[in-house]
Amino acid sequence: MRAQGNGSAGEPPQGGPPALRFAACDPAQPDAAGLLAGLSVALKAITGNSGEGSFDAADVRGAGALFLVGYAADGAPVACGGYRPLDGGVAEVKRVFAARKGAGMPLLAALQARAAADGYARLVCETRRVNTVAVVFYLRAGWAVCENYGKYAGRPEAVCFEKWL
Repeated sequence: MRAQGNGSAGEPPQGGPPALRFAACDPAQPDAAGLLAGLSVALKAITGNSGEGSFDAADVRGAGALFLVGYAADGAPVACGGYRPLDGGVAEVKRVFAARKGAGMPLLAALQARAAADGYARLVCETRRVNTVAVVFYLRAGWAVCENYGKYAGRPEAVCFEKWL
């Protein structure tokens, strides 16, 4: 399992993982809840903290918010993540998790596409520095390290990223 800190399925790149289908859903829905539980276990093992205290499901249920589950061709739920609105055309990406290798990048691309369609100009997210899988994931996806924001400001264990859409 990979802990990594949405809308269209297409043909996979030659030799790449199969395309995923994404569905917007409530984070309490069983497929989403199962993935979120997997993320919490993975984060607890990596960082010593499940990260559940930094996520309020209500944040991804309201206007300008979204939560997606990615499904593999066999119908298995394999990735999840969402975003919530912040101020000034910015949304915060939350609870990104890929339970199957190759599912994280398509999920992140889908979240970015949906956020852009929702009118956001910039996305931000946070992970722990010790979560090197997530740090490498965001950098490889073209995100840049930015100043720690909000409750992460002044917290040296946190690293924040941004992506301009």
